[in-house]
Amino acid sequence: MSFDKEKNKGLKRRRKEDMAESLSSQLRQRRKNSMHTATEFAGESSSLLTEEQLQCSICMEVFTDPVTTPCGHSFCNSCLTQSWDTRQHYYCPYCEEKFTKRPEIKINITLREVADHFKKKTVSDKSQILCDFCTGVKQEALKSCLDCGVTLCSSHLDLHNNVQKYKKHKVLNAVENLEKYICQEHEKPLEMFCRDDQKCVCRFCTVTDHKNHNVIPLEEESGQRKSQLGKTQTELQQMIQERLKKIQEINHSVELSKRNTEKEKSDSIEVFTALIRSIERSQAELLEVMERKQKAAEKQAEGLIKELEQEIDELKRRDTELEQLSHTDDHLHLLQIYPSLCIAPHTKNWTEIRIKTEPSVETLRTTLSQLQKTLNEKLSVTLNEKLKEKVPTELKRIQQYAVDVTLDPDTASPRLILSDDGKQVTHGDTKQNLPDTPKRFTYHAIILGNQGFSSGRFYYEVQVSRKTEWDLGVVRESVNRKGKIALKPQDGFWTVILRNGNEYTACDEPCISLSLREKPQKVGVFVDYDEGLVSFYDVDARSHIYSFTGQSFTEKLYPYFCPSNNDGGKNSAPLIISRV
Repeated sequence: MSFDKEKNKGLKRRRKEDMAESLSSQLRQRRKNSMHTATEFAGESSSLLTEEQLQCSICMEVFTDPVTTPCGHSFCNSCLTQSWDTRQHYYCPYCEEKFTKRPEIKINITLREVADHFKKKTVSDKSQILCDFCTGVKQEALKSCLDCGVTLCSSHLDLHNNVQKYKKHKVLNAVENLEKYICQEHEKPLEMFCRDDQKCVCRFCTVTDHKNHNVIPLEEESGQRKSQLGKTQTELQQMIQERLKKIQEINHSVELSKRNTEKEKSDSIEVFTALIRSIERSQAELLEVMERKQKAAEKQAEGLIKELEQEIDELKRRDTELEQLSHTDDHLHLLQIYPSLCIAPHTKNWTEIRIKTEPSVETLRTTLSQLQKTLNEKLSVTLNEKLKEKVPTELKRIQQYAVDVTLDPDTASPRLILSDDGKQVTHGDTKQNLPDTPKRFTYHAIILGNQGFSSGRFYYEVQVSRKTEWDLGVVRESVNRKGKIALKPQDGFWTVILRNGNEYTACDEPCISLSLREKPQKVGVFVDYDEGLVSFYDVDARSHIYSFTGQSFTEKLYPYFCPSNNDGGKNSAPLIISRV
């Protein structure tokens, strides 16, 4: 009896196994059939309209409310309208055929329906994963079985929910390209990860090709990767924020530049308008002088001609008398008047008399010279007034880029003495015993700021009062720190210096001697890294000292300070980094 029971159990077990195998066979066959059907469907779809055929050539998207131009090309209604609203002439954006007047356009209803249907179908095709077992109208799949290699809708999922054998299968939410989740060699789920080969494997792989490899469950490796992805995502978000900030900064700079340009244009128009008016007034004055002198010349000529005519009349009268006496028989009368006839009539000596034909060339030159002098004075006054108005505005604008600069003790020359807050530096008489690190300047009394800058703009101010010598500016990171240096841009130094109490020099190529009306007590240093600009300002006088322009920066720039030698106490005052 016991044997019969065991035999019956064995038969039942074999029947279940046969049933399970039959179901598995059916699943495999249906999977093949569904893949064949999908292939046929894809082939049919390829003969339909493509996205390129329904694409607007302006926005490069599938048509929205398509309209057609007289030349036969179609565009989105909003795209074509916007294109024509911004132009004076109307033409096809695709073939550029011109139209004499703006065409009246209407929605192409048929093309719109085709485009809308294409959009819906594309969204449906992309968003839905269909069941491999459904015949006729396929239902949306809910799960994918990695052991069976099929996707199942809710109706066909019953087998995996109710039959014990299938309950053990690896089931996950429905996915496309299910073959990517299955080992192609063993047709088993990819459940493990081989760290040696950096690939997903199935459990059979772990005892064959990947035996003795460092293999862990897929979920464990995925968890660690997610953690790394979280860090990477944080870094990416930070990079995104930095770039968004940079975009804002660029837009702000463009807006400031636009406002400054408009202001400069307005100032230039004002200056040259005043100059033109001054020229017109001077021209009128010159013409008036010339006209007045011409009238004076004409009046002088009129008087001289009148005198000459009178003398001519007198001479003609005497000539007539002489002609008559030469034929007279009255000898007594001739002898009586002869003495008076021998005396020449009283006339003016006309040899040196000239008409003043002014304005002469010399007078004209003098007048023009005076005019030029007047114009230069007026122009200089106007420009100085405008510059006085502009520099404070410019200085106020760049002060918004102020940074908190502190001195870096690791770069300080052994003869320099720093304050505890890192804001002041003086030159000491005694050389300190400091380690000779790569960052330290050992030959010259130089120190750099802690902060380096490789983009954007920055500004800082330094108090230089009561000093007879100093250097200020910026340097690139790789400058020579151990020997003699030349303060010039090609060696990485952009500086302005003071020597002998009143000799200011911009260490450009070549060096430029600066003529400053006032001795700066506080100097502002502004750098626009991207524009290649380094500018210096007299903060108290609100005036510009010098600018290095058109530079090319490729390394970090650091604020540069040199208080110069103590000079027996004459130059003992510190350089002080001031709060802006």
